[in-house]
Amino acid sequence: MICVSIFDQSGTTHRPGPVVYGDHVVAARERSAPIVALETTIVSHGLPRPENLDVAREVEQVVRDNGAVPATIGMIGGQVVVGVDDKQLTRLATADPVAKLSVRDLAVAAAGGVDGATTVAGTSAIAAAAGIRVFATGGLGGVHREAGYDESADLVTLARTPIAVVCAGVKSILDVGATLERLETLGVAVIGYRTRRFPGFFISDSGYPVDWVVDSPQEIAAVLRTQADQGVHTGAVVVANPLPPDEQVEPALHDRVLAEGMATLAGEGVTGKAVTPALLAYFHAATQGRSLVANVRIILRNAALAAQIAVALSAGEVSGRGEELT
Repeated sequence: MICVSIFDQSGTTHRPGPVVYGDHVVAARERSAPIVALETTIVSHGLPRPENLDVAREVEQVVRDNGAVPATIGMIGGQVVVGVDDKQLTRLATADPVAKLSVRDLAVAAAGGVDGATTVAGTSAIAAAAGIRVFATGGLGGVHREAGYDESADLVTLARTPIAVVCAGVKSILDVGATLERLETLGVAVIGYRTRRFPGFFISDSGYPVDWVVDSPQEIAAVLRTQADQGVHTGAVVVANPLPPDEQVEPALHDRVLAEGMATLAGEGVTGKAVTPALLAYFHAATQGRSLVANVRIILRNAALAAQIAVALSAGEVSGRGEELT
């Protein structure tokens, strides 16, 4: 946990300006180019150094290779930046400490002038406010096992944020069934991409079905356009994109390591927010790096799909404007 005083010795708070945009995002907005939002928590907290910076750069390149513009979102010295440049990305990947920022933390952290990495919730909220409609991440937060009262802020944020979130489901170390129930209660749409089974992050099938299936980026774009046209549902659309079975962590290995990890952490008295990062670290060690390989593949695949959706969404809107003018 990072504790930051928002006052300097003179009692003056840091006064950041409004949200700012990277030059490449400004240019993309001016020409109505497709943009994909990317989070920074995976860079600062989710992947080991120095691989974290290499992966972050690779993710941005995958978005470009699939025709869209990456907008990696973070906080630099108290300033929210939509589309950090490489120097800023390096800072978030290598600096210590870097605060982990959900929506509730944004104003406090900005007043404190801190460096911060945005979570799924924080990134979604900022991206939607910036008019970005597609966001790629690894996996969602959710309801914690054996502590149903403890759930990620990702869920309630997505309930009120109109954005498509491409992910590999929720982290399998969470209570997947309870998380899906909460998403249903909160009115968050969940769509399987070429699958009828909800993925469990490291594994392709969490054991739970999805109600809706789409087979192409164009179909997802059509859903998003229809949602906007109807003006009824203002929550997120979760696009569940599973790893292929040959790229997942072997289910038997996954289940064994999960059970061992939960027992180990319980014995050590690890609770609350500390459980997820501790359990992920345990997974990486116990699987001899296989879970880390899967983690990287997840975010790269999701970045590619998100870019394809953004391109299809942009193409449809341009076509629609053309039809109105003729």
